[in-house]
Amino acid sequence: MSDTTVADPASAPKPAQHKKKRGFPSTYTILAGVTVAVWLAAFVIPPGAYQVDDKGHTIAGSYHRIEGAKNIGERMRDLFLAPINGLYGIRGENGQVAPDSSGALYGAAAVFLFVLAVGAFITVAFATGALDSGIGRLAYKLRSRSFLLIVGIMVVFAVAGTVEGFAEETLGFYALLVPLTLALGYDRMTAVGAIIAGAGVGVLCSTVNPFATGTASSAADVPIGDGIVLRLAMLVVLTAVTVAYVLWYARRVKNDPEKSWSGWQPGDREVKADEHEPDPLTKRQILVLWLVGLTFAFMIFAIIPWATVINGPDAKSFGWELDWYFPELTALFLVGAVVIGLVGGLGESSMSEAVGKGFGDFVGAGIVIVLARGVTVIMNNTQITATVLHALEGVVTGTSSAVFAVAVFLVNVPLAFLIPSTSGHATLAMPIMAPLADFANVPRSLVVTAWQSASGWANLVTPTTAVVTGGIALAKVRYDRYVKFIAPLMGILFVLICAFLAIAAWIG
Repeated sequence: MSDTTVADPASAPKPAQHKKKRGFPSTYTILAGVTVAVWLAAFVIPPGAYQVDDKGHTIAGSYHRIEGAKNIGERMRDLFLAPINGLYGIRGENGQVAPDSSGALYGAAAVFLFVLAVGAFITVAFATGALDSGIGRLAYKLRSRSFLLIVGIMVVFAVAGTVEGFAEETLGFYALLVPLTLALGYDRMTAVGAIIAGAGVGVLCSTVNPFATGTASSAADVPIGDGIVLRLAMLVVLTAVTVAYVLWYARRVKNDPEKSWSGWQPGDREVKADEHEPDPLTKRQILVLWLVGLTFAFMIFAIIPWATVINGPDAKSFGWELDWYFPELTALFLVGAVVIGLVGGLGESSMSEAVGKGFGDFVGAGIVIVLARGVTVIMNNTQITATVLHALEGVVTGTSSAVFAVAVFLVNVPLAFLIPSTSGHATLAMPIMAPLADFANVPRSLVVTAWQSASGWANLVTPTTAVVTGGIALAKVRYDRYVKFIAPLMGILFVLICAFLAIAAWIG
């Protein structure tokens, strides 16, 4: 029998109890909360509508209350089906969105499939080994001047944003740029800032963007070129400020990784540019990299409405224009995945496995986009957006020109949160806001600039836009940390926008 004394479990000291810290909710939880909050708000905000003209533009002064046709059962159905409508809801002739309606697609199915196709394309490209080798060599060459990569990405995206509203298309670049920024010693937030803020400031300062400036100018009955000098000045200044901010953050993280606002995923800090030059690329790898680059370049060429950019919003498309959008781009990346797999030497089994893995890796970001669209479906079906616009309409009347210009910007910010679509926001708000400019003695083009600034500024952070929620999901960055990163920049941009608008109105 052993002499060892066995302690009484009841008398043994209990381990210290530590309260488990609650983490910030995921993007899915945030969007679910927003969906419920908007659904509840619709019980308080009465439905309303504006009359529209032959072009579909709202008529100023025509707001009227309408009867809420939905009972509690129908409202519960809308909430229950919000994610489904967010994917493939159809907007019928009565304006209501439902999965079994007949009409135009309102859901985000096209963007959802585009994200999956990009995932397959990028994963196949990585499976060939070409992207890994290419990123390693680029990181090595830029190891002493890596800031040039950030500047180049942001300037290119800003130009694309100001010319043709380059926004959702940026979702395809995360799989390329996140590994590259990590290899250069930065974090995931650096890639997010370069992509979202770079393209976002371009859209904010849209010069000839047909989806923003074009739609709004048409609704305001002014040429798209009116106000372009102001918008170009804003583009130069605000882009420079945005690039400087992202560079400041990137340098801060590189010097002290503990100051990262995105945190580090397992393996992130192991991805480093080689101190010694990597092995040269093989001919097969070089061909794969060229195909990847040409695919993205062709995507940009195919979606730019060249005729409207050059000749105005009413111009007919040139014969060589493709006028592609998400359906065609989805097919482009799926075909591209097969071509790159064949060129890269992948067999049928390896290629199929890579495509399936790409779908799986990117489906989370696609679901986020669908949930965000479901929120806008609820607002559409309860018809509360017009009521919110009418409440804000009175704020901008009876003010001085400088105050009026800033007020138009301010009242359109909450509308931008409600209506992430720039063209939809413009079609609803501009026919009401533009005539008010005549009474304030400011050019209608200034109202266009104030409106698009509000739309672009809000869409840098609003959780109902695919650009933000989809982007941070792809980069694996939490929404609260992204808000912490973007908030100081938004404060700076807010002050600069108000200053530009007030000075422009004062100069007349």
